[in-house]
Amino acid sequence: MAANEQNKQQLQIQLRPDMADGKYSNLAMIGHGPNEFLIDFIFAAPGMPQAPVVGRIVMSPENAKQLLYALSDNVQKYENQFGEIKPRGNQPSNN
Repeated sequence: MAANEQNKQQLQIQLRPDMADGKYSNLAMIGHGPNEFLIDFIFAAPGMPQAPVVGRIVMSPENAKQLLYALSDNVQKYENQFGEIKPRGNQPSNN
């Protein structure tokens, strides 16, 4: 029984070759409804009038909160190793 539960807890992540190169995003827009969060990742090139969405992620509120915690943890680890990330201008306000 313990071995069976251990197998359930191990998740093998598969990265398809067509996804392996990733997509660059320098902007994200987040929206939500009662049952999901929607995150659009965007590439805004300087001087270009349009900015394409390069990826869209839809997740449950619970998974969005787990993402928040994971990002916070990883930013802290990054800053411990490389120094503080200083925001540049044009940052959205917290209001």
